Order: sequence, then structure tokens, then C-alpha cells
Amino acid sequence: MPPSEALDATEAFLGRFVCFPSEYARVATSLWVAHSYLLEHFDSTPRLAFLSPEPGSGKTRALEVIGSLVRRPMHAVHCTPAALFRAVGDLDNRPTILFDEIDSVFGPKARENEELRAFLNAGHRRSGLTFRCESVGNTHTVVSFASFAAVALAGLHDVPDTIATRSVIVKMRRRGPGEAVEPYRLRVHEPEGLAIGEQLAAALDSLVIPEDPVLPAGVTDRPADVWEPLLAVAEGVGGAWPGRAAEACLHFVAGRAGAAEPSLSLLLLADLRRVFLEAGNPDALATAPLLAGLLGLEESPWRDLRGKPLDPSGLARRLRGYEIRSTNLRVGATVAKGYRQVDLSDAWMRYLPPIHGEPVGNPFGGVPQKPATGATPATHTHHQEESGTNRAQFREERLPTAVAALTDDGATREALAATSGRTTAGGHSVGA
Repeated sequence: MPPSEALDATEAFLGRFVCFPSEYARVATSLWVAHSYLLEHFDSTPRLAFLSPEPGSGKTRALEVIGSLVRRPMHAVHCTPAALFRAVGDLDNRPTILFDEIDSVFGPKARENEELRAFLNAGHRRSGLTFRCESVGNTHTVVSFASFAAVALAGLHDVPDTIATRSVIVKMRRRGPGEAVEPYRLRVHEPEGLAIGEQLAAALDSLVIPEDPVLPAGVTDRPADVWEPLLAVAEGVGGAWPGRAAEACLHFVAGRAGAAEPSLSLLLLADLRRVFLEAGNPDALATAPLLAGLLGLEESPWRDLRGKPLDPSGLARRLRGYEIRSTNLRVGATVAKGYRQVDLSDAWMRYLPPIHGEPVGNPFGGVPQKPATGATPATHTHHQEESGTNRAQFREERLPTAVAALTDDGATREALAATSGRTTAGGHSVGA
């Protein structure tokens, strides 16, 4: 049987019993099943995660059906770390791990499952190893176990970012009134799935896998690691699969970018930029008015961080990771601690999208000043000196547009998620 026909049969079998949220999800799952037979050709393996907000959404059924198709399935509900390490470490009989109820690993008892989390994080790369200390009598030996294995997950809610960024995430949902699938009966349908899996394995046995598959434009970094094996399978199989795989890739990568919630640190950078804009784009702001501006933003988290408002030390601690530190500012006849725009602008440029209408490379369209020495005046603005535009004109002509772009909740979330070279749903490309 030609590889494309074997993969078509795999997709058809999956579609009979699993109500996928989209054709893209069915395509991705079919390619993932095929890649489990070709793991030795790849440097990385994506996790396939079936997640839903509520039970009864078909996640376990998806794992059951996949289990009849993949190479050496190992159903791992409540599996001990030791069992996983040894099973995956047997390179001649490496299984495909199907891990149900993954929310129990990442939920309230997550601290009890650190070894499993480490295994899932490390095992997506061929170089991933897990180390254990084993004792024989009074002798202690460090033993390494290979962690590289294809893993499919199913669980409620979400998974940590360390797993999510390594995964193709299929958001499952309960079937609607018009959505019907065949009931899956293990004793009846598993043999059929096993036969289709054997046909797929035979068809893929002599498949030529491209070492450098074509990636859709804009798919780089971690998303490229996730999708490269699946795109390579599709390219090797041929037929309609390369095009369908590319469409599925773009669908999931764009969906991941649009759904990603920005971290508190990114929100802080965005809100600091907003406060500077609303203050007239000064060269610097003292810490006290800067915090007042942050705390005054509607729906901001800064008034209640674990029951306390953001304070000067908390602000300094959160900015330290971006190598931004407070400095002495001259406020009238006194000197106070504060932050200069020139110290913030590099982080704004690298981690936030540019404000609509401003050139990429500077958040406000001006020319960054060189760092000043001594105490910097806290009232001077770039636009007064650099472009000759006075503060009133800046407020009237440019500030409302910039602030509106930042305060549009949907646009802000989408734009923040579009950092690191990703493309937003609106088509705006953001440089890394």
C-alpha cells in the first residue's frame, strides 16, 4: 500500500470514533501517529495534548483509538516514574506513551510529580536524559536513562507552558446535537486499528524522510521544533499531505499565539509604556508617580499581588530580569529614585509590539538618547528636544492613538502574544 493511502486509512479510522474540533486536528493527529514509527529520523518529538475544560469531551476515547494505531502503545495512567524511565530507556522496545488524566500530574499535587514533569520536559529532544541515583548495598551510582519518546497526553484544563510550547494542543469539546461518531468497542474495533497500524508501519518502512522539510513562512524557533517531524512525514508521504500539513501547522501556530496569555512581566512592561505615554512621554519618571500610574490602571493586577499592591522593591525585582534598574532622578530641588525611558525602551522594543503608526525599533518613534550621567531630570521629553513637537501637540495628535492601541484589551493580548517573530491573526508581523 502506498504511504499516502496508508495515512488516509489512518485518518479515516480516527475520524470514525473521535469528534475532532477541526480537520486540522485530525490531520495533525494522523501525522503524529505516523511519526511514532519514524522516531529514529527526528531530533525532537512533539507532545500531542488533548485538553478540555470539562469531562466527557472525548479525550480518553482519542487516546484509546490512537493506542490501536501507534507503535508499541503504553497506556500510562498513574504510572510511576521508575516504570517510565525503564520502559523508555529500553531503546530496542521504546514505547509510545499515552498518558491519561495528566491534570493529576500538573494539578494541586504537582510537587509530588516533579520526576514525571522532568521526564515530559526532557523527553521531547533526542538528547534528553533523566538521571537517577541507584544504590546497591553501600554503593551509590548515578544512572542515566534516555527520555526521548513520543508522548500523547489527555487531561482537564491546561498544561504548564514548558509542556504547552512543546505540544500540538487539541482543544476537545463535548459533541453537539449534530455531531455523531461511531461507538468504539475495544473488542471489535481494536483489531481493526491494529491492522491499519501494521499497514501504516509497512508503508512507512522504506519512506524517504527529508532532513530539512519545508516550513511555512513565520514558523520558527520552538514551533518549528514541534512541527518539523510532522511536516517531514507529510513531505515524505506526498500526495495532498504536504499542503494539508502546512495548513494545519499554520492553524495551530497562529492559534497558540492568539491564545497565549502574556506573563506578568510582559504586562508590566506594557503598562509601564502606557504610563509613560499618558505622562507625556518624559525622559524619566520617579518611582512614586510611576507606581501611582500603574496602580491607577483599570483592571490591572498591580493593586493586588497576593493581597498587596506592587511596591518599589517589587517593581525593581520584576524589572531586574530585563537588566532595568532604578537610578537617581532630579525632581525640582530634590533627588529621587526612578526609571529612565532610555533604560526601558530596549525591553519595550524587544518584547512588545510597536505602537500602531510608529517605526519598528523605537516604541515612540523618537531617537533613543544616550544614557545620562548623574541625576537625570524627570520632566524632559524626547519629542520636545528630538523632533521639536511640544507636549501639547504630542498629546493632541499622537498620544490618543497610541494609548487607544494599548488599551484595546483584545488587540493588546493578541499583540503581546505575537512577540518573537510570530504573526498575529490580523497579519501584523513582529520582529524577534
